[in-house]
Amino acid sequence: METVEISGRSDFALWAIQRAQEIVRTEGSALALAARDMNEQALQENGAALGKAIADAMLEVFDGLMTE
Repeated sequence: METVEISGRSDFALWAIQRAQEIVRTEGSALALAARDMNEQALQENGAALGKAIADAMLEVFDGLMTE
């Protein structure tokens, strides 16, 4: 993942939109396929992966806000 400099609200909004699209494209697609196939195990695993990707994105922003 590349480093992005966020210097204002519009930069953050753009980053958030792009990051959300990336998460939905990968984890959301896998979750939708598991639902289509009615695969309970895959639904649980892919649902957890989606939640983790969202949490990771939030922590990514938080870590970027921390001053050293």
